[in-house]
Amino acid sequence: MASRLKVTQIKSKVSEKQNQRDTLRSLGLKRIGDSVVRPDDAQVRGYVKTVAHLVKVEEID
Repeated sequence: MASRLKVTQIKSKVSEKQNQRDTLRSLGLKRIGDSVVRPDDAQVRGYVKTVAHLVKVEEID
C-alpha cells in the first residue's frame, strides 16, 4: 500500500446525512474540488469508506 492518500471531493454534501457531512469536515474537505493528503491508515480508510460516493481517492508515493 501507499503511505499517503490524496482525497478529492467530487460531489456536493448538501443532501447527504449529517454523519457524512461531519466525515468530510474531519477529512478537511469544505467544497467540491478540495483535495487533502492524509496518511494511509485504518482511520482514514474508514472515513473514505463512509463518503466513498462523494470523493475520489488516489494513492501517492
